[in-house]
Amino acid sequence: MSSVIIAGDTSGSVTLAAPAVSGTTTLTLPATTDTLVGKTTTDTLTNKTLGAGTVMPTGSVLQVVQATVTGAVSTTSTSDITSGLTASITPSNTSNKILLIVASGKAYSSGGNQLIVTAYRNGSTLGTGARATPVEGTGGVNHSLTYLDSPSSTSSVTYAIFYRTTAGTGYFQDSATYGQATLTLMEIKG
Repeated sequence: MSSVIIAGDTSGSVTLAAPAVSGTTTLTLPATTDTLVGKTTTDTLTNKTLGAGTVMPTGSVLQVVQATVTGAVSTTSTSDITSGLTASITPSNTSNKILLIVASGKAYSSGGNQLIVTAYRNGSTLGTGARATPVEGTGGVNHSLTYLDSPSSTSSVTYAIFYRTTAGTGYFQDSATYGQATLTLMEIKG
């Protein structure tokens, strides 16, 4: 007689023993609910979605939030001011990171000056590392910013995109003709 022994996580075991019969016997498991067994909990896979407590590998995207701004956004300020592009996200673990991706349509600064775009978290700048390459001149270009932040928080975190001009008028976004500005936040498992 053949048997299969399944050891318990902490102690004991379960033995599946085949009966002494001739021919082939088939054991069919129910297909209504599949079960995933984790290290300390049992998670159920229902309708092809992972249940609570499922362990995702490092680097997995856990959630995505996006905000948009449409229409012209400009300033003559030489100090950072908000572009109106703001989004909040609540990390599920303090070791997780937030990937910011900013994209916008035509941006420029009059008179060949510079337009400078910077990301802020909870009202404070993330510094020069979270700054887009300055846009120079009047021709207008699409601009973008990508930054991986470590907020070390499980509370709601608000990200805002600020901008300024070095002189003249700076256009974060020229008009709706050139699309909309987007801020995408992705929680990445640490």
